Amino acid sequence: MTVSTLPVARAPLAWAATAPRRRRPSRRPSHGGGEQNAMDEPTGPTEPTGSNRHRRWVTGRLAAGEPRVRLLCFPQAGGAAGAFSVWRPHLPAGVELAPVELPGRGTRRAEPLPDDLGALVGALLEALDDEFKRPYALFGHSFGGLVAYELALRIGQYGIAPPRAVLVSGARAPHATARAEPVHERDDAGLLEWLRGTGGMPASLLRQTGYVRSVLAAVRADLTLGVAHRRAEPLPLACPLHVFGGTADPVVPPAELQDWRAYATSAVPVTLYPGDHFYLYADPARLLADIAAVTGPGRSGFSR
Repeated sequence: MTVSTLPVARAPLAWAATAPRRRRPSRRPSHGGGEQNAMDEPTGPTEPTGSNRHRRWVTGRLAAGEPRVRLLCFPQAGGAAGAFSVWRPHLPAGVELAPVELPGRGTRRAEPLPDDLGALVGALLEALDDEFKRPYALFGHSFGGLVAYELALRIGQYGIAPPRAVLVSGARAPHATARAEPVHERDDAGLLEWLRGTGGMPASLLRQTGYVRSVLAAVRADLTLGVAHRRAEPLPLACPLHVFGGTADPVVPPAELQDWRAYATSAVPVTLYPGDHFYLYADPARLLADIAAVTGPGRSGFSR
């Protein structure tokens, strides 16, 4: 296990789930926590094909210089693609940031929330088909880590060019979800209390009751999908797997990140950074530099 020696920094508030347009979004995302039911059989997409639909799935794309690798990013439970906007000033040269917007939040808040993880992954597989045609990597934080892992498995089943790496952050391994607190079963007040305790709900937004309700609905839906999905045993990925986390994460403690070592056929590095569950938004420069280092040309997958 590697521990960064950077000083502890409090994560900036970067909530970017469904914030009203009249208000500048604060700088901290919502939380994603425990997750995960066996989902080995391929599930088809839930939407028709088309360029308009494809554009809905990836928003806020940014490349620093000539991109050598595309980084498809999946946020925490209830989070939107905009959560990764705080990464933009720190993007290393050669990396294309491609945040993925799931239905029911952010720019897609008018759409129904996902209610089946297999169907969601199937829709992602088709919608992101063009994204896989150049060197890419998958990054997912918390619930997004589960989505990234399951998408990588599905990619392998369909013979698509594999990612250079799957990068999982602050997430429990799919076979270990019984350890997660069932916060999705709480009422809205209880779920909100939990979000505030993890730093996932800025106080500045609490007075916007309609907004808070929509955020809680998205968080609850994602956490419910995660809890419903549990693998009896690990299925290793055919590509490299890297795991990241915060040294003081109260949601997924560092020791639990070790469970991911069974999910790849090669060694699985676990790297820790000072901070809590939202360490990745506090001081992302070191994390992004590490991501660029492990997704560079020749690391895995195909090179061009």
